[in-house]
Amino acid sequence: MDIRSPFALVDRVTAGSGRPVFVFNIAGKRFCSIAAIHFNQQHIFTLRFLTHAEYDNEN
Repeated sequence: MDIRSPFALVDRVTAGSGRPVFVFNIAGKRFCSIAAIHFNQQHIFTLRFLTHAEYDNEN
């Protein structure tokens, strides 16, 4: 599924576990929400909610 269609400011990245997660940029890239999306079950699990500075320090 193309997640960028409805959400232009999202990136798909690989977590340390090797599984894909999605990083949503919020409020003009001031915040990041990192989420696991289970498309087959139609569930979204928020894993982390960080400021963009916190996200940059972790990566």
